[in-house]
Amino acid sequence: MKNLLAAVILLVTMASCVEQKKEPTEEPTTLSESKADSIIKKPFAWEGANIYFLLTDRFYNGNTDNDVNFDRNEPTGPLRGFMGGDLAGITKKIEEGYFNELGVNAIWFTPVVEQIHGSTDENTGNTYGYHGYWAKDWTALDPNFGTKKDLETLVKTAHKNGIRILMDVVLNHTGPVTEEDPVWPEEWVRSSPTCDFKTYESTTACTLVANLPDIKTESDEPVELPDQLLAKWKKEGRLSQELDELQLFFERTGYPRAPRYYIIKWLTDYVNNLGIDGFRVDTVKHANENAWADLYKEASHAFENWKKMHPDKVLDDSPFFMVGEVYGYGISKGREYDFGDKKVDYFAHGFKSLINFELKTDALTDYESIFGKYHNLLHTNLNGFGVVNYLTSHDDASPYDRGRSNPIKSANVLLLTPGASQIYYGDETARDLNVEGTEENPVQGDASLRSFMNWDELDSIPRTKQILQHWQKLGSFRNNHLAVGAGRHKRLSKTPYVFSRTYSANDIKDKVVIGLDLPEGKKSLSVKGFFGDGTKLFDTYSQTQVTVENGSVNLDNPYDTALLELAH
Repeated sequence: MKNLLAAVILLVTMASCVEQKKEPTEEPTTLSESKADSIIKKPFAWEGANIYFLLTDRFYNGNTDNDVNFDRNEPTGPLRGFMGGDLAGITKKIEEGYFNELGVNAIWFTPVVEQIHGSTDENTGNTYGYHGYWAKDWTALDPNFGTKKDLETLVKTAHKNGIRILMDVVLNHTGPVTEEDPVWPEEWVRSSPTCDFKTYESTTACTLVANLPDIKTESDEPVELPDQLLAKWKKEGRLSQELDELQLFFERTGYPRAPRYYIIKWLTDYVNNLGIDGFRVDTVKHANENAWADLYKEASHAFENWKKMHPDKVLDDSPFFMVGEVYGYGISKGREYDFGDKKVDYFAHGFKSLINFELKTDALTDYESIFGKYHNLLHTNLNGFGVVNYLTSHDDASPYDRGRSNPIKSANVLLLTPGASQIYYGDETARDLNVEGTEENPVQGDASLRSFMNWDELDSIPRTKQILQHWQKLGSFRNNHLAVGAGRHKRLSKTPYVFSRTYSANDIKDKVVIGLDLPEGKKSLSVKGFFGDGTKLFDTYSQTQVTVENGSVNLDNPYDTALLELAH
């Protein structure tokens, strides 16, 4: 099977504008379908992935029948209740080709496990667990998001379209305590003190915020399952099944029945059963790092087991992927995060990548300063690992270009900076990040970043559609060329700004040239020393074929962007 996959990958690589000594005699295609399983396959590397991050409840409502559950009918603060988005909605947009047209090859959606049934009111208005980070039962999905069958369908549909699935997971805390949702036993959680983030211990052995019980992930002491969870499973008719599965898990692994191992079992079941490709791990620095190493070990075991059971569904031989949210981490920090009294290398504890909080500031500088910096750091301090870059997110109150005044530059920075990219839903459509509400009922806190996806504006506002088209062109080019996100960067010309990217690994060779801030009309782009005279290139941005002459290519169009690949 590995030989077959290698052959498929090599064929697709040859079809994706890969450098060759001779001109191809047949017209290749950028997408290749296996006749056996109809799965779209093309060269892929997590270090250059094009990830789309969305709030499950705020993206698209694919099933209006599941909009209200558990009597969640209380009025809420603005944008603090469920709005109907679900797994079926994500699947529908995959089927419609929305993600493929955007060049997305991985989707990360907020957690979909069963949330607390009640609500909280902490000076921001009544709030339900619409965001997915308030777990009540890790073994079940919240019906507001959908069923396990819905999740299975989503994963299968994504894989058929060459898209990996990143499941957002929470290991270090439960949901808040409400009348409907009692606190977990004290053997499982601590309810105080609240973290002050001054030391390692006051960041890990504490509650992130008030009324968010913290799992004792550092403990190896065996604990009994909470009575309320056992009663819930019994009522749902699956008590024996859950207990039997836990028995098998602990017999196989030899782990003590400590809190973290129960949750690790429950989370990795989704990998084992569905072939989830990776985890985005929430609140990483709020748990001991050995917990993440344990999670990665068991997730990798589950992923390899799924591959053995479903050899015809495997996209490639990539191992299980884990990216962590170490809040405040930036690429300049390299391998270690400094707590003040202790430094931790999370890359040595299961993480292949960390979310990079630095790009939103770097984006204020010029392109070459950004691209050169990231190229240097990824090939020195972080060689063998990576970062996931973002400009906006669900909980960053100071994103780049919050007013959406320059969505074109946002696309250029995010999609062309070396490393993996994280498109936050609506980046590509300039979705409003400054929703205010009313004077009597204002939108507060992170909620303003979490409005429903602005699908209606795609049809009603021409500018929105133009913005999306630019994101689609860059995203598709990035997806078709590993060199863009995972390759080596080199400036070819300062004015106009032209640079190259090259990628060479695992029998895959890829090279492209990109121009930004180009003049309108006639323009000349230097490719000297990179593409030889007589080489035929194709500008995918303007859909124009050109030939290299005297070390340059000439274009005549109204665009300020050029995306050059070897012509087919």
